[in-house]
Amino acid sequence: MRRVLLDKIASVTLRLRLDRNAVLGPHIPAEEGTVLACRVLNAKTSYNLLEDVHGRMVPLHPGDVIAGALGHRDALYGFSGAVPRAVAPGDELQLLNLGGVIGSGAEAAPGVGEPFRLEVLGAVLEFPYLDRRVGVPASVRRAALPAAAPPSDLPPVVALVGTCMDAGKTTAAGVIVRELSRHGRRAAAGKLTGVSLRRDVLHMADCGAERVAIFTDFGVVSTSESSAVPAAHALLAYLAEAAPDVIVLEMGDGLLGTYGVHALLSDPAIHDCIRSVVLCAQDPVGAWGARKLLASRYGLVPSVVCGRVTDTPTGLRFCRERLDLPAWNALHDGEALAVHVLRSLRPDRQAVEAS
Repeated sequence: MRRVLLDKIASVTLRLRLDRNAVLGPHIPAEEGTVLACRVLNAKTSYNLLEDVHGRMVPLHPGDVIAGALGHRDALYGFSGAVPRAVAPGDELQLLNLGGVIGSGAEAAPGVGEPFRLEVLGAVLEFPYLDRRVGVPASVRRAALPAAAPPSDLPPVVALVGTCMDAGKTTAAGVIVRELSRHGRRAAAGKLTGVSLRRDVLHMADCGAERVAIFTDFGVVSTSESSAVPAAHALLAYLAEAAPDVIVLEMGDGLLGTYGVHALLSDPAIHDCIRSVVLCAQDPVGAWGARKLLASRYGLVPSVVCGRVTDTPTGLRFCRERLDLPAWNALHDGEALAVHVLRSLRPDRQAVEAS
């Protein structure tokens, strides 16, 4: 065992409440959620921040010792990487995202340069046995909130789905939460899929959500087809405990991504609680394809379209005239978007036949 002083502690480890004075062990389980201490090896001028446990974006510098967790990422924009098959002190890994997810195989990406290269120092140890000083490798999974099934009497759920990452889902979710609050509705909000980063749910809290949660709170660093559904069930149950009037859920990444959106929309418990679908699209082709996919595969019709496709009058006209769907820009017409979502929260949400 050795001791190190952690300069920065990534948000992915939040629920573990790590101390900056960390004890490290040489045995490192090569599995998602294992918490590592690493030394930053290179300097960056873009994509050079880390979200810490307080939600602050802090810059990283060569020599910084950070704590993060092993995970995978399949990013359309940014770095992709995997959990390595084996990890030992002295190995070099990469920082895959702002939330402190660490993996291997990441390469330079357009616009963000090469990833942060990290020298592995060891597994951060925790000491769960009060009567003896036996350390075990810390894991995000150990600090998870309890697993639970969502109750049968859930409040209405608004689901935001997108054509891809950065399609405007978080922006729209924040606007909807804010306007719901202004209309006297108590909102809770969560993020169901993606790679660990608390920024989005913190934004929803800033907009007025009275309780927020992300899949990482339930022990998942990076969601997949197998892990997304159990985490989502527990997250829904947790949000429902606050007795909100409405639950707003963001499904990170896109409908055809690898983070488990398909599994969520195919799960009866989740599918049947969705009262309103907000489709966030980058462009007209994406909006058209997502509408078709939602109808044919899941029997869902979007209540409204927003996202970058609605940034211009041309995109708005396409959605309203060619797709025959209401469309509002979240930034310019947030109140109208929220009012439409409120009207769509009816108990007789209708499915459509496959087309």
